[in-house]
Amino acid sequence: MDTLIFEVGLAVALITLTGFLSQKLKFSVIPFYILIGMAVGPHAPHFWIIDLRFIESSGFIDFMGRLGIIFLLFYLGLEFSVARLLKSGKGILIGGTFYVGLNFLSGLLLGWIAELPLKETLVVCGIMTSSSTAIVAKVLVDLKRTANKETEIIMGMIMFDDLFIAVHISILTGLILSGASSFASILLVSLTAFLFIFLFLYIGRKVVRYIDIPLGVSSTELFLLTVMTLLFLVAGFSETLHVAEAIGALMIGLVLGESKHVKRIEQQVMPFRDFFGAIFFFGFGLTIEPSTLGGAVGMTLLAVVLTLIGNFAAGMIAGRLSGVSPRHSLNIGFTLVSRGEFSIIMANIGKAGGLMPAIQSFAVLYVLILAVLGPVLAKETKTIERLFRRWLPGRFGDERARDSKDAP
Repeated sequence: MDTLIFEVGLAVALITLTGFLSQKLKFSVIPFYILIGMAVGPHAPHFWIIDLRFIESSGFIDFMGRLGIIFLLFYLGLEFSVARLLKSGKGILIGGTFYVGLNFLSGLLLGWIAELPLKETLVVCGIMTSSSTAIVAKVLVDLKRTANKETEIIMGMIMFDDLFIAVHISILTGLILSGASSFASILLVSLTAFLFIFLFLYIGRKVVRYIDIPLGVSSTELFLLTVMTLLFLVAGFSETLHVAEAIGALMIGLVLGESKHVKRIEQQVMPFRDFFGAIFFFGFGLTIEPSTLGGAVGMTLLAVVLTLIGNFAAGMIAGRLSGVSPRHSLNIGFTLVSRGEFSIIMANIGKAGGLMPAIQSFAVLYVLILAVLGPVLAKETKTIERLFRRWLPGRFGDERARDSKDAP
């Protein structure tokens, strides 16, 4: 009996129930989607037509997950746009360089301590460097900090981080997925990726006004078809150049972010982002066998400690250079702690390239811990600051007057 559609319905039902649960608990939904995926899958029970192993539908769910990555990165590009990136260049450079540098070095240190091969180490560096844009944005809204003086610094840092991760993904694609083995072939693939990215952005800014002509159509159907045509052709073409399809989606998003129809595009695309994005995280959980996670506990806990230290240092440095108080500097560092969508994308690259299975287990535990811990730390920065005032009164004690005038 063909149960493909029924199995997909079961998957969507589980995702929906999980979404309601996370909303009730007021926590990021990303770890919940991954956990429910891990709870079912090949090891799950089945009876009659209720088959929670999702054997028949696994390929289709995996494809929808790929669509989820494409829509997530496309929407991210729409939110930023090339002009906004150029305008925010100074803010991006100040905090972003420290943030990316410290977290990437933490990944290298972890790879050295765990004696990982080069490819695995580079994947771990990507996993540890990529904050979750979705969770960070939600934290800022939930804590009513969007108007705070440090929020512009946070957004600049996360934009820099996302751009770095886009470049890192293109390099990893050339190194891991292209089959390149010699240094020259790896360099050629990576240069091709860079050339594609920069040429596409340069040409895209010149032609976006011509793209606006067909996007001016009044028909919602034709408008959506035009957007989807651009998205899938660019994402698919980028894959033929050994540039991850997600990066192609990000590039066309950055270009269309310059369009005068960008608000309409965002409204049309957001439901696809949310639906397929949820399936992406659920599908990732399906690929994880819970019994295999134990081997990655030690490495994960060390990575969490290194991330907290790196984020604290990056936040304090960025805050000091930007002239904000220690409390706001703590807000910067700890708001960016959460890991999510990009870390999972990195783990998927490792899986597709046949790297050590422990990398996926590490990514799952790392994302789960920090997706929960990040919002908690961001909420409790006042308490954390009071503790630091006791331990380091010279650094934090003389800032009380200024902090009392700051927004929470």
